[in-house]
Amino acid sequence: MGDKWTLLIVRDLLAGPRRFVQLQQVLPGISTEQLRSRLNRMVADGLLTRQRFREVPPRVEYSLTERARRLSPVIGALSRWGYDWAWSAPREREAIDIGAIFRAAVGLVEASSSAMSGTVELRVDDQPYALSVQRGEVDLAERAADSADATVSGSQAAWIAALGPDADRGELHIRGDASLAELVLEGVAASMRRAVNAA
Repeated sequence: MGDKWTLLIVRDLLAGPRRFVQLQQVLPGISTEQLRSRLNRMVADGLLTRQRFREVPPRVEYSLTERARRLSPVIGALSRWGYDWAWSAPREREAIDIGAIFRAAVGLVEASSSAMSGTVELRVDDQPYALSVQRGEVDLAERAADSADATVSGSQAAWIAALGPDADRGELHIRGDASLAELVLEGVAASMRRAVNAA
């Protein structure tokens, strides 16, 4: 678990299966050989499953096992620590991956999900994410929700402001069950707000 890429691979598979190329896209900086080696090791260690499809060209998808999915609270705790101690306004030309924050949100929201039940669609520009909470279990899919109880939408800049140290949600738009949407936003940003309020 302690190497540079394992937890990031787990984080990026929390939203569902991905192909090798898709993992390369969401993990900038990892070489092809590093990713191939890490995925093979994670399959051998029982953290991932590899499914081959009989297609041309061949397609292989990687998925988390239940054992690996149980790492989501660890990813949430590391994210919470980063929010409390390292999050700051973006530096000039710094790239912020809101999708990676949402994937880490599975662990963040699980910790505060006892009061939640339902599905919230999170939209960053035209990219949808469906976050469902049922009986303390949180699932995230990088697609539109089949049936959303609430939708929270905004631009990339609006989400960066909302999830940043000032927690400025002024540019986010909420439709549907506002209380559920607020609970999800609080679950993702609660530690940031604690850090801001403690200052």
